[in-house]
This record gives sequence, structure tokens and C-alpha cells, in this order.
Amino acid sequence: MAYEFTKEDLKEIEKLKTKYPEVTPVTLPALWIAQNRFGHVNPEVQKLVAKTLDLPEAHVHGVATFYTQYYKEEKGKHVLDVCTCLSCQLCGGYDILNYLEDKLGIKKGETTDDGMFTLNEVECLGACGYAPMLQVTNDKYVNHLTEEKVDNLIESLKNGEQPEYEKIGMPRRNNIK
Repeated sequence: MAYEFTKEDLKEIEKLKTKYPEVTPVTLPALWIAQNRFGHVNPEVQKLVAKTLDLPEAHVHGVATFYTQYYKEEKGKHVLDVCTCLSCQLCGGYDILNYLEDKLGIKKGETTDDGMFTLNEVECLGACGYAPMLQVTNDKYVNHLTEEKVDNLIESLKNGEQPEYEKIGMPRRNNIK
């Protein structure tokens, strides 16, 4: 497949270039534009970004492979990143991961046959106080997971609905003056 940016993508990248004294920092947002366009930044997409920015392919590859949020291969429409770091692990992160494997009929790192879901086990997503939790396609967090909450999430995503933002308040301390 030949990858090409749209005129709108190129316009956005040109606009980004004007915000920096040099082009190197534009690598990250240009990779986001590419991922939004193609669903991933495989090596061919990385080459396109490098060519568009007139940067070495090795630089773009280094950036793309450093950050886990950039998908280096095709993924499902919805990528479910289940946190299994210590806080999530202690609160049932592996139980949720195993439940999703059974529910979706795939193992971590795999995509469902219909291309709807990719399931990943990930390191800390920075929401330890809301464990266990997962992230949907580098966007919304779903916190305090239970099997019922997972079932509702999967059905919502299948129906084209994104999870709602979940406001979680911070605990108050009465002895602070």
C-alpha cells in the first residue's frame, strides 16, 4: 500500500512547522497525524513522515519506537490497553486482562477476527488511584473496572459509542488548614 498524506494533513504539518525554530520537534505531532490517518505508523508510514519533514528515517523511527502510544503495526478499531502495574495488579488488573481475553476470544497482543478490538497489557498509565483501569485507543480511561463495567464498555464500543468521561473526585482531608 502506498501511503500519502491528504492536503489537509500537509497543511496541518506546515502549520506545526511554523511553531518551532527547527523541524525536529514536529516529529511527534506529525506521527500523530499519520497515526490518525492510517491507524498506525508502520515503517512505511515512518518513511513518509521522514520524507515530509525532510528528516532522517532513523530519527523518525527512533521517536516512533520509543513511545508506546504510536502503533507500529495495524491494530483493531479499538485498542484496549489494560494496566497491570503494581496498583492495578493488586486491585485485579490481571483478572480484568484475563476476563477480556476470554470475552473477546483473543490473547494480549492480538486483534479480534473482525478487526474491532486489539488487547494489550501495558505498564503504568498513571492512574494508580483508580485501579484497575484501562485506556481505550490512547484516549479515554475507564477506571475502577469490574466485569460488569467491562461488559458495558465492550457493548458500547461495538455500538459505536465512546466511553463517557468519568469524573472522580479527590478525597478531602478535614485537618488541612
